[in-house]
Amino acid sequence: MMKSAFGALVLILALNGAASAQTAMPAPRTIAMSGTGTVKGPPDMADISAGVTTEAPTAAAALAANTAAMNRVFAALEKQGIARRTIQTSNFSVSPNYSSRTPNETPRLAGYRVSNQVHVILEDITKVGMALDALVAAGANQMNGLNFSIKEPAPLLAKARSEAVADARLRAQQYAAAAGVALGQILPISEGGSSEPPRPMYRIMAMAADSVPVAAGEESVSANVTIVWEIR
Repeated sequence: MMKSAFGALVLILALNGAASAQTAMPAPRTIAMSGTGTVKGPPDMADISAGVTTEAPTAAAALAANTAAMNRVFAALEKQGIARRTIQTSNFSVSPNYSSRTPNETPRLAGYRVSNQVHVILEDITKVGMALDALVAAGANQMNGLNFSIKEPAPLLAKARSEAVADARLRAQQYAAAAGVALGQILPISEGGSSEPPRPMYRIMAMAADSVPVAAGEESVSANVTIVWEIR
């Protein structure tokens, strides 16, 4: 009886194994391809990083001079129609200055330095040149950068995504044709995105006869996708 039961068990396991082998579906053959789309557009916002650095024998004197200069800077910007809400302090520091007359002399306290840096957001880039003029005329002696951006990049990103998908499809079709296969249904799609740095358009914005000439350039919005197709 035991041999008979053992034989039946082996037969059942064998049948189950055969059934599983018949029902198991082979893994689909796939091709994965990446695509990139880039759309350019003129910027409509600017960010100026500037500030005032003052030095004096005492910290109080350096701070007083810096405060007076920054008040002139704020007043000059407001005179150009730049709202105070678009001006933000990005860094403020008070530090001692040390000096020595010879390399071997122990440095001694020579005074203090106060630095006040601000970001000025311009929602009208035609005011960039005038804003730079106003900053310098008011006493700003630190210019740390000028960046352009696009306030609403969503429409450009939508176009870039469409271009990225089309680019990936074209690549996949070329590879599939070379391999003698055809594209089937799309399986997963994954996305990554990035923005390229501004690319100058080599045109100068004429904002005022005596204002600083500024090249607005253009911004690029990019989209990257990876698509997997089943192949037949």
